[in-house]
Parts: sequence; structure tokens; C-alpha cells
Amino acid sequence: MEMINAIGRRKASVARVYLTKGNGKITVNGRDWKDYFPQAHIQYKIVDPFNTVEVENIYDLKVNVKGGGFKGQAEAVRMAISRALIKLNEDFRKPLKEKKYLTRDARVVERKKYGKPKARKSFQFSKR
Repeated sequence: MEMINAIGRRKASVARVYLTKGNGKITVNGRDWKDYFPQAHIQYKIVDPFNTVEVENIYDLKVNVKGGGFKGQAEAVRMAISRALIKLNEDFRKPLKEKKYLTRDARVVERKKYGKPKARKSFQFSKR
């Protein structure tokens, strides 16, 4: 098996994943993934595609992720891993699609409008 690559996006984050045969080592931007994502609920998002299709500790991952915050980055990585697993084996599509890991969540922050302090918030109205 050669290297399989895939891209995942979420909010302002873009993740590129390179999947190879190995023993479950995951590196994110040159660091160990548990150092890069120290929160347990975020770590769960990263390994959940592997748990869903029951292929833990079989593949090594090299991840490049940039943009956005840690939550958006983690969800971008999750989508990229899911896409790479489908390239590996088409049978993985059904369980990953049921958990909605293949759906691009296109919600992004609404832009700020002029004459308002935020996107929709208004200044206090004074009648007199």
C-alpha cells in the first residue's frame, strides 16, 4: 500500500492527511497529536473514524492543518481521515456517512456589518 492523501475542511481550517501502513502513529504539524490536541473530547474526534470502521493502530497518519481554532482543525482532520479511509476501502463509506463524517459543514462566521458592533447586534435604541 502506498501513501493515500485526502483533504478536509471546516470553518477556516484546512487539513491534509497522508495515510500509510504502520502501527497507529499520528503526527500533526510535526508534533505528536496528543500534544497538539490536549483536550480529551477533541482527541476523540480525531480517532473516531478509525473506531467507527474498526481499524485502530493499523495506519500511520501525517497531518498538516492550518487556519481556524482547535475545534475547527480537529473536525477538518476528522473529515480528511474519513475521506482517506474511503479511498482505502469503499466499504467504509456507509458507517462513516451514517455518522456524518463525510459531510462538509459549511457554517462559517457571519461578517460584521457597518453601523453595528457585531454581525447582527445593534446599539441600544433610545426613543428620546
